[in-house]
Amino acid sequence: MCRHLAYLGPARPLAEVLTDPPHSLYRQSWTPSVNADGFGVGWYPPENGAGPVRYRRAVPIWSDANLPGLAAVLRSGAVLAAVRSATPGTSHDEAASAPFALGRWLFSHNGAVPRWELLPADTGEPLTAAELLGLDARSDSALLWAMTGRRLTAGLPPGEALADIVRTTAAARPDARLNLLLTDGSTIAATRHGDTLWYRRRDETEVTVASSPVPGERGWHEVPEHSLLLAGRTTTDVEPL
Repeated sequence: MCRHLAYLGPARPLAEVLTDPPHSLYRQSWTPSVNADGFGVGWYPPENGAGPVRYRRAVPIWSDANLPGLAAVLRSGAVLAAVRSATPGTSHDEAASAPFALGRWLFSHNGAVPRWELLPADTGEPLTAAELLGLDARSDSALLWAMTGRRLTAGLPPGEALADIVRTTAAARPDARLNLLLTDGSTIAATRHGDTLWYRRRDETEVTVASSPVPGERGWHEVPEHSLLLAGRTTTDVEPL
């Protein structure tokens, strides 16, 4: 399984989100399971409200000598990051690493979809030639992102877009694992369907959503299976999918 997280709160060095915590995403890349097929981080620079900016690699996060220095100096109040364990049959280039992007949206998928190549036909949602050619990579995650992006572009709110993707995909692939994570730099939408998902609030202005909690750190709440999480800097709502 992959691992991912999203953070909203006061601007801080990326290192405080990615590498410094004792059970950081960096550490989760090798324990408790190995996620060595790439990584990525997307953030929204606080200086000018621009973004998102992405840094993605097709190497294990621990082997990138540039990341520690970058994470120490780059700051943001909105971050989405992931480490990847590739689904068999998917591509291994850096474009296959989350986060995927569209406009101000960043997206990640933790899980796997069996026979994902046939998913559009099996869900009755064939992609156009332009959408297929526009896929970031040959992977289940990139395909789910294309389906999600279609809904966001049509004006569906982020929570509804993710919930609809989970329901549609699970109906065609009951054994699919579909933990999805989406942010526009102001809000976070996430689903738990098949793998674990947790969130933590701090100081009423900060929220972190992650695959796993930090052991021994207070304030983490587990999201129930088959649920949708909607979070802002000061609000959190969990509801059934």
